[in-house]
Amino acid sequence: MNDKLKDEHMDDLFDAILTLKSRDECYALFEDLCTIAEIKSLASRFQVAILLNKGCTYTEIFDQTGVSTATISRVKRCLDYGADGYKTVLGRMDNGTDKKEKERMEGNEKK
Repeated sequence: MNDKLKDEHMDDLFDAILTLKSRDECYALFEDLCTIAEIKSLASRFQVAILLNKGCTYTEIFDQTGVSTATISRVKRCLDYGADGYKTVLGRMDNGTDKKEKERMEGNEKK
């Protein structure tokens, strides 16, 4: 973890995020905190992390997301050498992602 990042203001922000209890609360806070472009940029990077974690190639990721190879490389570097934030969250989401994909597939079959 980068000690240059840690300070009282960052602690306050992260403590606030940790109080959120629903996706709607997350949307509301991030909409107040960030521009739409900033939120979409964060979401794109996270999507890249998900796809890299699944073993997708840079070309596949670009085709699915439109994210630049520079951004894909940056996320890959964080996955390989970063503070393990992506890995922690992705590991916790694995079961949820499988469940969501299964629900989507079942929903598509019903249509």
